Amino acid sequence: MKDLFGIYIHWPFCKSKCPYCDFNSHVSNTIDHDKWLDGYLREIDYVASLTKGRVVTSIFFGGGTPSLMKPRVVAGIIDHIQKCWNIANDIEITLEANPTSIEAQKFEDFKVAGINRVSIGVQSLCDTDLKFLGREHSAAEAVEAIKTAKKVFDRYSFDLIYARPEQTIKQWREELSEALNYSNGHLSLYQLTIEQGTPFYVQHARGEFRIPEQDQAGEFYEVTQEVLQQAGLPAYEISNHAVKGQESAHNLTYWRYGDYAGIGPGAHGRLTFKSPYRDKGGEVTSTLSPYKYATRTHRAPDIWLEKVGQDGHGYHPFGSVDTQERLTEMMMMGLRLREGVSIQNIEKEVGQDWRMVLQQDKIQNLVDEKMLIVNKTHIMPTPDGMQRLNGLLSYLL
Repeated sequence: MKDLFGIYIHWPFCKSKCPYCDFNSHVSNTIDHDKWLDGYLREIDYVASLTKGRVVTSIFFGGGTPSLMKPRVVAGIIDHIQKCWNIANDIEITLEANPTSIEAQKFEDFKVAGINRVSIGVQSLCDTDLKFLGREHSAAEAVEAIKTAKKVFDRYSFDLIYARPEQTIKQWREELSEALNYSNGHLSLYQLTIEQGTPFYVQHARGEFRIPEQDQAGEFYEVTQEVLQQAGLPAYEISNHAVKGQESAHNLTYWRYGDYAGIGPGAHGRLTFKSPYRDKGGEVTSTLSPYKYATRTHRAPDIWLEKVGQDGHGYHPFGSVDTQERLTEMMMMGLRLREGVSIQNIEKEVGQDWRMVLQQDKIQNLVDEKMLIVNKTHIMPTPDGMQRLNGLLSYLL
């Protein structure tokens, strides 16, 4: 497997805040795009100075709503990344987009800027549910945006949220069938979850709406797997389905525990160095070789911009990732994948035989319960294991 190194660009602005969203997103009526471009370029320069010699395998513009960015800003960022690092020949460059007609009209410009894949936040093909989810587009606009993406890009994906209030299994089957008519080989399908700190959290606590109980939610998940498997888009990750070769390269970097640089306000990252990183005071912040660090930037857009202007970046001090944290992160991310976790990668990260760091009696119990499969190269979840991943990880780790 090639050395994975992704660049994540966080655009923190949206037209409005969706009631289910707990991402770092903000509504602003005035955005100085030139000032933001300068901020991104400065932080890219800083990260590039720490990661010389790396080859960028993917770039992902997330948010927020990156399709609100001016295409020239996107082009400027991509051009600068190409100047700072070597770029893989098959690099994937994805931009998340809302399917409103105004944003879909910019697809051609985004392609010229360097984007070669879009991920469209459709969320539902039902107008009533789109209104409930706080989306500004209609189902018809979503379909038109998908058709536009198909004309412009060789690769695209779109998201749907299921297990919505009052949604039935029959309705979800029908919606999946319609979605497959528009699919180009990749779909992201997420169960509606109620996140603390969101408007939905308060409304749900008040009893203003209900979502399916655990058993029914499990049925929604099983139907999703069944329909997509039969259509030739099996799950390669818990919530992501693709025909072979259409998997999201950038997201695979996360799940395979590759390095990625987070650029922009509130962006997280993981970076590995051959020698220790020293903070401003000169203190060595890790003693485990190779030296892996968790990075994060200031969340507030204004503070991030101010910090970038002062220091050339908006990062908090890097945090070293110790052996146990590396193991935990690898298993939490890797067991989301159908392919599972590479044993070789475990041993590379923790510097020990994998049988010394994972409790073998628990591994065997999960194998006996048909939750895990262990072979010479990988630890893999079974379909039952993927469906019950939270419990599996809680038991194992």
